[in-house]
This record gives sequence, C-alpha cells and structure tokens, in this order.
Amino acid sequence: MNPIASPAQLRASLLRWSLVLVPLIVLLGFVSGKVAASGPGNAWFDALAKPGIYPPPITFAIVWTLLYVMMGFALALICAARGARGRGPAVIAFAVQFVLNLAWSPVFFAMHQMTGGLIVLGLMVTAVIITILLFARVRPVAALLLAPYLAWICFASYLNFAFLQLNPDMDGAEGPRAVERFEI
Repeated sequence: MNPIASPAQLRASLLRWSLVLVPLIVLLGFVSGKVAASGPGNAWFDALAKPGIYPPPITFAIVWTLLYVMMGFALALICAARGARGRGPAVIAFAVQFVLNLAWSPVFFAMHQMTGGLIVLGLMVTAVIITILLFARVRPVAALLLAPYLAWICFASYLNFAFLQLNPDMDGAEGPRAVERFEI
C-alpha cells in the first residue's frame, strides 16, 4: 500500500481547497469593506483632503479583488499540503494577518481612526511578513503569491500616513451628517 497521494489526488485536493477558499476570502474582504462603507460615498472620507499619490477609486476595487484571489489561492496551496511540516503555523499566521486585514476598513472608514488604521497596518505588515516566511517553508509559490499583497499594504500604509498628515483634525472626528429633506 502506498501512503503517498497520486499527482491527480494532489491536484484534486488543491482544486477543492481553491474552490472554497478563493471565493471565501474575496467575499469576506468585500463584506468588510461594505460594512465599513469604505471609499467614496463615505461622507467622512469624502471630506478628507486626498494626497497627490491617491489613485482613482476604481483602482482599489480591482487591486483588492486580485489580491484576495491570490491570497485565497496561496492559502489553498498551504491547506492542500497535507502533512507538510509547518502547515499549521502557516495557516494560523495567515488567519492572524487576515483578521487584521478585515479590521482595517472598519477602523479607518467606520470609526474614522486614521491613527488606529496606521497601527493596524503596521501590525498587518509584520503579520504578512511572518506569513510569507512560514508559507515559504511549506510552498515557496504560496509565499510568492503574497508578495504583491505585502507591497500593496506598504503602499496603503503610506497613504494612511499621508491622509493623517493632511487631515490631523479629522482623526477620530464625526463625519458630516447629510440631511435629506422631502417636501410633502
């Protein structure tokens, strides 16, 4: 009896993990942004002075979708590596960094905490570096899939810092309250 899975079984395992994890990661990222009213349309955010390097808003939807797909596939590669040494700690590290990822939008957009958002991003950068190092021990390709994510959150950290520098009085401030009046 051969205890090692065949290449076909390994591909099927990766496919199953991918079919579950990629949509789940994308969905959770989308829900976090929606619940926090991320981006344009958020009255508080719309009132902020934007740094010159701030990209067009559609950029964020495109980039985050691609990054969440890559993150989901990277995690699927790790989860499909059944029996691999270091798999458990790698999955735990991913979960920690992903919770921080999901926390950033509510902290920044819903609670209007630019300083808090910067702290979350600092923790996230550290957690992603640890995740990449742990993923590299299990599946180097999975670690490479997280490299663009690390680059993007470093850019997001700079943007968060630039927003804070341009809008120090808006850190933690109540957003403008829109009133809509109807004549009856």
